Amino acid sequence: MTATIESTPPQRISRSPLAVLALSVLGISFAAPLVRLSDAPALVIAAWRLGFSLCLIAIALLVTGQWRDWRRLSRRDVWLSVAAGLLLSLHFWSWNASLRYTTVAASVSLVNLQPVIIAIVSARWLHERASSGQWIGIAIAVIGALIVGLADVPGGVSGIASALAGGAADDGGRMRALFGDLLACIGAITAAFYYLIGRRVRQILALWPYVGLVYGAAFVGCVVMALLTGATLAPQPPRELAIFAGLALGPMLLGHTGMNWALGHLPAYVVNLTTLGEPIGATVIAALLPGIAEVPGPGTVVGGALVLAGVFLAARKP
Repeated sequence: MTATIESTPPQRISRSPLAVLALSVLGISFAAPLVRLSDAPALVIAAWRLGFSLCLIAIALLVTGQWRDWRRLSRRDVWLSVAAGLLLSLHFWSWNASLRYTTVAASVSLVNLQPVIIAIVSARWLHERASSGQWIGIAIAVIGALIVGLADVPGGVSGIASALAGGAADDGGRMRALFGDLLACIGAITAAFYYLIGRRVRQILALWPYVGLVYGAAFVGCVVMALLTGATLAPQPPRELAIFAGLALGPMLLGHTGMNWALGHLPAYVVNLTTLGEPIGATVIAALLPGIAEVPGPGTVVGGALVLAGVFLAARKP
């Protein structure tokens, strides 16, 4: 889920980073199905997922000795890292929660709007002008997101109007799907700002110190929000612990951490574009897993395809 639209000088792409990147996409594709299988609240899932990940990252920091890199961080970089981690915690909360209300296909399609958001933010605040092709991609992705939202609500536009007016008996289901789509969009926004803020720190820190600091801040954020909302963090049933461990090993370490590593070896736009495989992988996995067996409707497929096509245009190298 790494996103930036910065141009990168042409460079030879080796097979080894591409292989890691392919495994990373496979890893993050299991995130949505695993979250859907869990019965725990969104913040509990996120906290345990990060907690398991931090245990493994701590071992890597001790073995490599890279924890010493934290000493050369300025106070500003530390606070930027904490801010990035807190945004990551909000991303996990909103996106995990969206899977309780909307389909896997809709959720992963909408949360992958983040490159589009980065393009808009970069043009407005970072003065990084997007090309005409990127703006076309942004428009296509927004149209696709609207189609996904309409597909989730029976009756389309009239169904949304009826739900907002409080008129029909099944409006609760309509509003539930719309709420899930909204949460997925919030997940995209928080992830986009997480990557924008964290971009600076990643340039001066090695992989393990970077993810240790950011994941640590995210873990604290999730724990605090869980306690404030009355969610029970422990103890958890063995089935839930197995799901949390799977989320830490697959989507978190293999997925997110693998992509952070790939950013040091591949052009950023290459990493961006490979993340488009997540909605496809997650949708296929969700359809095949017996505990979910969720097949997306035609509207979700069409809208999701437009989102992916738009993100492809918005995130590609100018």
